[in-house]
Amino acid sequence: MFELMRKIVKVNTAKLVLFASIFYILSAFIIHYLEPEEFPTPFIGFWWVMTTVTTIGYGDYSPTTVPGMLFGIFLYLFGIGLIGIIIGKIVDFYTYFRRLKMEGKLRYKGKNHFVIIGWSKSVEKTINELLNNKDIESDVLLIEGLEEAPFAHEQFHFIRGNPTDTEVLKQANIDEAHSVSVFASENEDEVLRDGKTLLIATAIEEYAEQQNKPIYTIAEIVHEDHIRMFQYANVNEFILSGESFPHMMTKALLHHGSSLLFTQLLSHSYDEHIWEINPSPKWRTYGDAFEELKKEGANLIASGTDLSIIRRLEEPIPHGARLYVLCDQETYKKLGML
Repeated sequence: MFELMRKIVKVNTAKLVLFASIFYILSAFIIHYLEPEEFPTPFIGFWWVMTTVTTIGYGDYSPTTVPGMLFGIFLYLFGIGLIGIIIGKIVDFYTYFRRLKMEGKLRYKGKNHFVIIGWSKSVEKTINELLNNKDIESDVLLIEGLEEAPFAHEQFHFIRGNPTDTEVLKQANIDEAHSVSVFASENEDEVLRDGKTLLIATAIEEYAEQQNKPIYTIAEIVHEDHIRMFQYANVNEFILSGESFPHMMTKALLHHGSSLLFTQLLSHSYDEHIWEINPSPKWRTYGDAFEELKKEGANLIASGTDLSIIRRLEEPIPHGARLYVLCDQETYKKLGML
């Protein structure tokens, strides 16, 4: 019997489950045949078999004859061992699945996720900011050549590979992503860093054309002179590496504490945030919007990328305008009900 058990362990999972199913069903008919009075139907026999091999043993049914008891002993020795092997196989499967996920070998099938390409301290901070934001339910997916995922999180996924490879982009389901952020590499020459980023952005744009589906791409640029190159690559947004730091430092030197304002806007640890809202049909001018939003506890700060509307309150709000306000989340929710 033990030699048989050793051979069963080596059987693949599908065959093992099939064999176990046949064995347990056959056992149900055998006990029904041996003790038809105690087990009047094969189903009751199957109930007893399953409660026996899973060691639950309710005691509502049990064999009373010697042949039935001997068969019960056989089930204890063989059936319980068999169910143990199956449970072990299931545990091994989940362990294997987790290992594949950590090694970045699983295909991502979700949608509306954030794809981040590259790995650095800036990337780590960005990912933590996204994962710690309770208002964001979308997954975060990292594409990088690391040996395994840098950390584990329910909403974090990792794809190991070259981001210029079409198969890697498919594996990340990048055409269904909310947006893609390409971060500049570290410890390299400025030209090489921007060149690598541009190559990745171009590969994403080419893939988007192949799929006939736009992919919103954001790229980090090290040198300002390279911006025009990224414009040719149809990158939607580009951010100069360290661009905000010198400006924030200058402001802090001239106006003490001003850098804290930028910190609050860039962090979800504070209540006040910038939100986009749709103009109300009853708002004719920016002044109308400004006054009503003020009553609700929100500050109208921009129309699109234009921050000068405070000086143009008498102007009419154009069709399709994108208004931005500064307020807390509770006020923003109220604005959505207006």
